[in-house]
Amino acid sequence: MTRTRSPRSRSKRRSRGMRPWLGWAFKLGLVGLVVFAGFAVYLDAVVQEKFSGKRWTVPAKVYARPLELFVGQKLTKSDFLQELDALGYRRESAANGPGAVSVAGNNLELHTRGFQFYESREPSQQVRVRFSGDYVAGLSQANGSSLAVARLEPMLIGGLYPAHQEDRLLIKLEQVPPYLVETLVAVEDREFFNHWGVSPKSIARAVWVNATAGQVVQGGSTLTQQLVKNFYLSNERSLIRKATEAMMAVLLELHYDKQDILEAYLNEVFLGQDGARAVHGFGLASQYFFSQPLAELKLEQVALLVGMVKGPTYYNPRRNPERAMVRRNLVIDVLVQQGVVTLEQAVAAKQKPLGVTQRGSMADSSYPAFLDLVKRQLREDYREEDLTEEGLRIFTSFDPILQLKAESALADSLKRLSGRKGVDKVEAGMVVTNPETGEVQVLIGSRQPGYAGFNRALDALRPIGSLVKPAIYLAALERPSQYTLTSFLEDKPFSIKGQDGQVWSPQNYDHKSHGTVYLYQGLAHSYNLSSAKLGLELGVPNVLKTLERLGVARQWPAYPSMLLGAGALTPMEVAGMYQTMANGGFNTPLRGIRSVLTADGEPLKRYPYQIQQRFDGGAIYLLQNAMQRTMREGTGRSVYSRLPSSLALAGKTGTSNDSRDSWFAGFSQDLLAVVWLGRDDNGPTPLTGASGALQVWTDFMIKADPLPLDMPLPDNVVQAWVNAASGQGSDPSCPNAVQMPYIRGSEPVPGQACGIQAPVDSVMDWVRGWLD
Repeated sequence: MTRTRSPRSRSKRRSRGMRPWLGWAFKLGLVGLVVFAGFAVYLDAVVQEKFSGKRWTVPAKVYARPLELFVGQKLTKSDFLQELDALGYRRESAANGPGAVSVAGNNLELHTRGFQFYESREPSQQVRVRFSGDYVAGLSQANGSSLAVARLEPMLIGGLYPAHQEDRLLIKLEQVPPYLVETLVAVEDREFFNHWGVSPKSIARAVWVNATAGQVVQGGSTLTQQLVKNFYLSNERSLIRKATEAMMAVLLELHYDKQDILEAYLNEVFLGQDGARAVHGFGLASQYFFSQPLAELKLEQVALLVGMVKGPTYYNPRRNPERAMVRRNLVIDVLVQQGVVTLEQAVAAKQKPLGVTQRGSMADSSYPAFLDLVKRQLREDYREEDLTEEGLRIFTSFDPILQLKAESALADSLKRLSGRKGVDKVEAGMVVTNPETGEVQVLIGSRQPGYAGFNRALDALRPIGSLVKPAIYLAALERPSQYTLTSFLEDKPFSIKGQDGQVWSPQNYDHKSHGTVYLYQGLAHSYNLSSAKLGLELGVPNVLKTLERLGVARQWPAYPSMLLGAGALTPMEVAGMYQTMANGGFNTPLRGIRSVLTADGEPLKRYPYQIQQRFDGGAIYLLQNAMQRTMREGTGRSVYSRLPSSLALAGKTGTSNDSRDSWFAGFSQDLLAVVWLGRDDNGPTPLTGASGALQVWTDFMIKADPLPLDMPLPDNVVQAWVNAASGQGSDPSCPNAVQMPYIRGSEPVPGQACGIQAPVDSVMDWVRGWLD
């Protein structure tokens, strides 16, 4: 007999069979909810930790010296305008706002920007400057009241970047120019002030537009989502990454207000690539593309930067100006549609050019040699991460006007010398300092100064040749009872045997001997025989001690060959050595940094001027006199075929064996410059110190227009009349009487007869010198 199951019993059985699945589904849902909640808690912690703490690693910023204006300052109008152009000042009919300058003949009116310096803040103000020739003839405020000093903001010349090469200039929301926020919101996220991180309306609109177009032409991400992606996530395209982005955007909006989010976005957004350096934020982009602070941007400039957010590379205005122009004008049209600007404003803005500078004003390769010096000096006091992450502000002595003149002088000279075989393989190094302060103002590490690489100014260790000779003569002049400028030296061949049995037989460059010469002539004409013999009389160890007092830290063996420059120095070390000669015997360590501020403008460290007297002022005065004669009648005399004879200069040529190194070191009252030319492979060149390095030095001095050397007469130095032929005391009325400086007590007896003669060789050399 068959039993029939009731429908009710079958329903209960099905119900019991489904319950395990429901249970599992419930459990899985619960687990998923817990995981989701845990993930949300984790994301919340990530969002808050980074956004509330130090949001960015900001590289140290390096600034040039500020240009200070005062009446009587030696500054040409053209140099001043060149600096204003580099600072991004706008030429306008009237200087009505910060960063504007108007020019009327020799009169300029500018509105300075103001700046936080180490000791105080320089206010923004309107300044009138009047030029007369090469000098500042008048300085006043806009109301006509006189002004003692006006200081411009320093030029930003580079930064010290972290490994990931990100760079930005942090800005506050109150620093943004008109239209920036409105333009950004209108173009990138119209619902920004109404949504909670994610905008369903924007997503729906993007889906519709993309579906209609048949391709992805519009995104639905909000500004908050874009910030999250750039700030926390990668550019990976996946649903998981997109969902994570949306969650973090909502969490960010829960914890922070719109102003904080907007300010972070303005500093984070990627807007370009400068070589290896990524340009982030509108603050840096404004400087990079327009050489102007963000606050000074006009409507058309703001529209260009906002338009670039969509594709910084695609719309790069330097590489793709036509494409960038179309995009900028489209953004301006959007502003009209949104009622942000009027049609008249839009028409006027669209007629303006893109206005970007020729190259990035803050390119990290602009002055690589000087930045290398700054890094080396900073590493003595700071950790690497302090320099690349803390946003320190480094103020230096770098002079951008002089740097450009030095680079131009080097290029012009090498071009002029290019007809000589082998000059195309010659490299260069150059250092320019202020003789009184020891501040480095110019540094060139290569014949192509804008390219980073081997810094020859700091690292090219090369034999200095005759640049060593002033140390020999200084050691002699410190012994006034034995040596004066008119002491006689024998410039004749000799040989000496060293401890190793080898014979040293020096020769003059012209392979001739010059008989009996005055001491100053040995230096002025760079005679090897007389100089070496003098050094041997003094003792090689004593000459090396003089070099050490001049600032040479290297330990050289006391070989006779050191007297003729077998020892090697870098151009920077040579500059340090000659700095002591140029500064009246006071040694001043060379430095490129003046002060350091924190990112917030708080004083951190100052690098004060240090000085130590190493030599008697009288001996240095006599040495400078001999080095001036080097320029008038000796190896540097070609200078005055191109420079005015009224410009007193002192210097010394140097040439190493086989003309492998061409050197010149010389100074005026306000500039000391050292030039080295040579080959990296140490091969011979077609250049001597006079035909190579001196030509670069002369070109630079022509462009720099320095002040003539004017060392005051020390108390222990007297001027005495001497017979130019014999070097003995003479009556001033004698036809061959000349005045020479002497340390008091070493001067010749006055009033000798006019007819006393010196040895024939000395007379002939004196005549040749005066004829030259």
